[in-house]
Amino acid sequence: MKIRLFALLLLCATIANAQTNSFKFKRSITGVNTIWHKMVLPDDLYKKANAGFEDLRIFGIHGKDTTEVPYLLKQRGDQVTNKDIAFKQLNQSANSNGYYYTFQSPEINLINQIKLAFKQENFDWKVNLEGSNDNKEWFTIFTDYRILSIKNNDTDYQFTTLNFPDAKYQYFRLAVKSPVQPELLEAKISKTDTIKGTYQDVKYQSFDLKNDVSKKETVIDVTLVKPVPLSYLSLNAQSDFDFYRSIKIEYATDSFKTDKGIQCNYADLYEGTISSLERPVFNFANTITSRLKITIQNNDNKPLHLSGLQLKGNIYEIIVRFDEPKDEYALYYGNEKAISPVYEIEKFESKIPAELTSVNIGKEEQNPAYSIKTEKPLFENKAWLWVLMALIIALLGWFSFKMLRN
Repeated sequence: MKIRLFALLLLCATIANAQTNSFKFKRSITGVNTIWHKMVLPDDLYKKANAGFEDLRIFGIHGKDTTEVPYLLKQRGDQVTNKDIAFKQLNQSANSNGYYYTFQSPEINLINQIKLAFKQENFDWKVNLEGSNDNKEWFTIFTDYRILSIKNNDTDYQFTTLNFPDAKYQYFRLAVKSPVQPELLEAKISKTDTIKGTYQDVKYQSFDLKNDVSKKETVIDVTLVKPVPLSYLSLNAQSDFDFYRSIKIEYATDSFKTDKGIQCNYADLYEGTISSLERPVFNFANTITSRLKITIQNNDNKPLHLSGLQLKGNIYEIIVRFDEPKDEYALYYGNEKAISPVYEIEKFESKIPAELTSVNIGKEEQNPAYSIKTEKPLFENKAWLWVLMALIIALLGWFSFKMLRN
């Protein structure tokens, strides 16, 4: 009877370990007191987990049973919505002050953005915008807003989107100050709303700037303290004159040793333009890395004065459904062969409560159930080498003895 009970307990332990034995690391989860909770992934987890988080698992222990807990992984980035507003162009006129375009909506609307498109490819103009509800009394929204377009063999750059605080009128009048008549092809009027995501500041360890005269470019190498998510970069760029230059941001995917030291392989993160007309702020997909390379193409111009930068990243948050709040729970990761789990709660996200309390994630531990070991090659094992040497010596001795006997 005792033997059967021991065998049953051993079988239960084996089944429980079978679910977790492929994960190298674990972190205890505490503070579970209801079904739905949220938790933020700690920064020091990113260097051990898979890049796409396919290996994240949460397991609960209920007596002798181990159950997998469903979760949703959320990236708290900005949510931008853009609603186009129906407008028609009433008229087009001109006087000594510039060229005027009047737009009317069927009703009073709230707008904060106008995207302009002109037939001309090269221009540098300033525009004014006014609003009215009766097409008689006009109110100034902004003045001397600069728009620019440059297209040649080296540059293809446009800055023709007007952004301004919310304005609520039925009529809008655009004045373009230009020495020649602009050929307006299109004006898209819209209301843009942005729900700010959750960001955290990212510290960098070093900022190494080099101006390469031969390649006519400035290269900045930025090394972070540790691998973390990045989605925002702001450069402190200054110049005595207006500028517009190509910029490329790359992130290190891996590193390798060479005779010249440690080198990195890089992948593209962002390509665009850094300009004196726009804030030198760049947003890109949330990416986990520990190193950045920023390249600014100067061509024949004087390098910009770059005195630092600011980095931010969107946090990763897990929304978890704990069916048995009284059980013991832990977060597991560190399995290179894992594939992303598929949970049903993804289809019923609308039923998750809006307000969730946070639980605590403990420090990283080695998973005691981890049993996948990498076997060393046969000839790296010292025991096999000694056996092989003994066998060779025995064979040589036997052949020598046989020859001497003959």
